Order: sequence, then C-alpha cells, then structure tokens
Amino acid sequence: MTVLILTCHQDVTTDLVVAGLHERGVPLVRLDPADLPHDAGLSAEYVRGDFHCHLSVDGRVVSSEALRSIWVRRPGEPAAHAGEPSRWLTAETGQALYGVLYSTTARWMNHPRQAEQARLKPWQLRFAHRSGFAVPPTVVTTFPRVAEQFAAQYGAVVVKSLSGPPRDGPAIALPTALVEPGTDFGGVAACPTLLQRYVPKRADIRLTSVGGRMFAARKAAASGQVDGRYGDTGGVWEPVDVPDRIARAVREYTDLAGLAFAAFDFAEDAENVWWFLECNQGGQFGFVELETGQPIAGAVADWLARPAPGAP
Repeated sequence: MTVLILTCHQDVTTDLVVAGLHERGVPLVRLDPADLPHDAGLSAEYVRGDFHCHLSVDGRVVSSEALRSIWVRRPGEPAAHAGEPSRWLTAETGQALYGVLYSTTARWMNHPRQAEQARLKPWQLRFAHRSGFAVPPTVVTTFPRVAEQFAAQYGAVVVKSLSGPPRDGPAIALPTALVEPGTDFGGVAACPTLLQRYVPKRADIRLTSVGGRMFAARKAAASGQVDGRYGDTGGVWEPVDVPDRIARAVREYTDLAGLAFAAFDFAEDAENVWWFLECNQGGQFGFVELETGQPIAGAVADWLARPAPGAP
C-alpha cells in the first residue's frame, strides 16, 4: 500500500517525513499537481459501477486500490508547469486530479474540503471559542465606526490579515501590527479588517497536533513583541508540557474541524494563560523539530503508514 504526498518540489518539511516513511519501509509517491499533465499523468475509468484509477509520476505507476493515505502538504496549482498554462487548463486538471482522489478510500491529512474551511480565520475564532480556548476579543468589520469603538474599548489592539499575502501580487510580508493611537479607521470600509485585543506575551507557543498526538514548543518573547514570526528575540524553541485544558480544547477543535494535522499558535501571558491566535491546517513543523528534537515528522509518517479503511 502506497502513500501519496501532494507537495511542491522544494519542501524540507516533506523531506523529513519522506525519510521517516523510507525508514518504515512504506512505499510513497510524491506529486506536485503543477506537474500535471506535462510531467505526470492520470487515467480513471468508471464502468458498470466499478472505479479504477492510475497515476503516473516519475516513471512510477500507482493504482487507486493501492493508496493507503494522501498527505496534502504544499501542492502547487494544477497545470502551473504546463507549456501553455491557462485558467481553463488549471480548472480542468484540478477537476480531474481531485475528483479522482476524492473517489478513493484513502485516508487524508487533511481532506481539502475540511482544509479549505479550516483556513478561514473567522471560522477558526468561532470554533476556538466552542472548543474551550481563551480567545482575545476580536472584530472583523467593514464599518469604520465599529473599528473605532473596538479600539477605544480595548486600548491596545492589533490588526491582522485575514488571508495572508496576496497570491497574485509581489512577495510581501504582512506581520501583525499594533494600531497607533489616533488612527483613522476610514480605510476599513474598503476591505474587511480584523482587529484583536493585544496580548502582552512573554512567550510564543506552537502546538502541533498529529492524529491526536500533541507536540508543544515554547519560545521566549522580547518585551513588547507583537509578531513572533518577524525579528530575532534571541530565544530558541524548547519543548513544553501541554496543559490538560489545552489538550482537551485541541481534541475538541480538531474533531470539529475534521483535521488529522493542525498547527496551533498561542501567546502565553504573564499569568500562564495560552491565548489562541490561529490554527494552520498545513503549518510548518520542521523548524520546531530541528530545534527541539520532538519527533513530529515521525508522528506524521506513522499516521500516513496506517492501513486505509477496509484494507487487509
């Protein structure tokens, strides 16, 4: 039984898991959807109620019956590497590839339907509350007056991107930033804006959940630090125990979201409260593993290596 990994060619985090699968003697195929249909191929037949599919990648052919699991890591846009790419070709190729893979009985980490929902930050905030996390007061609005009132009520607030950097624009960084006193919120009317009460933190927490196994790491924050992704605090990631309350909330959240893998970010305040910031359904974990020695890639490999439902 084979593991299918959907990711781009340059991905060190995937390389760690591939090494783990090789150590376990598990066959795998690594496919970048951007290579379809030029450097990879597929064929599927639906005849008299039967379904048969084959994927061809780097000279290897794997059948749908032989797929035990599918890991959606960082796949490229279907047909992006075609000789004459187009939106139509991308749509056709995406329909073919994912429609075929949805037809299999393979286990997903994570299924694209659940992953797409889990990317939505407003959804994350709602279900973080339902799961029992501490969540900073937050507003998403296009009303300048609402933004002004929120800032006046909570004092120190930060502004965040809902979707991250634009996909079709130049490569830019969009760090979380403190809103300056006296800010004119008129621009809120032009684009939905997320504002959140600032959490004075003493550490960043990254918790990676893999099929229910949890790996938490802590990195001390500099005084007044807002976004731990930018700037060097001089600290290093160190393993940390997961409080029982957080573990229960993580299990509830991943069950509600239907996620086999999830990377949670928290801000730890002076009273040891872990404040939920976001959950990335496809988050990086290689940097944490390399600094802490936590066997996250091995946990991913173990999950992917488990037999598919109904397999002998």
